Amino acid sequence: MTDRHLIIAAALNMFIGVAAGAFGAHALKTRLPADLLAVWQTAVQYQLLHALGLFVIALLLPRLASPLLGWAGPLMLAGIVLFSGSLYALALSGVRVLGAITPIGGVAFLAAWLLLALAAWRAA
Repeated sequence: MTDRHLIIAAALNMFIGVAAGAFGAHALKTRLPADLLAVWQTAVQYQLLHALGLFVIALLLPRLASPLLGWAGPLMLAGIVLFSGSLYALALSGVRVLGAITPIGGVAFLAAWLLLALAAWRAA
């Protein structure tokens, strides 16, 4: 992914995260049980945090010119889809087995952050 693609992905994920947060705070607050609303809020928090991570990777990609960053961006994006996406689906459906997908997204997040650190380490 190019830095431009990552910025677009980051901005769209920030948009979706803000919209999902507002939707949860206003539309879902009275419709979901407290435990599922907390799941929704966790999905929003991780989506917003990792969308910022996508921005960081996009801004560093031209500067560090590391192939590791070329992997970090897609992994972070996959993490958002798998981690937050599975939590959104779980919160809306109540189907707890969807939570089994969440750790896969978490591992993608961890790998992306590790690759970012390694890219910075090697560039120093």
